[in-house]
Amino acid sequence: MPKQKTRKSVAKRFKKSASGKIKRSSAGGAHILTGKSRKQKRSMRSSKLVSKADHKRIAQCLQG
Repeated sequence: MPKQKTRKSVAKRFKKSASGKIKRSSAGGAHILTGKSRKQKRSMRSSKLVSKADHKRIAQCLQG
């Protein structure tokens, strides 16, 4: 049976924390920043956790 491969596109976008949760970066911080408030831009800097609905699917792509 061949080895299971990690989805490299997923591996570049998500990181696994020590407790097993999956971290992601916020979307919308690349361009058109003049229309966004200071508070919104500041909150986009920090990393977020993947939702419960997506967790299983992303975890399966990360293992390999």
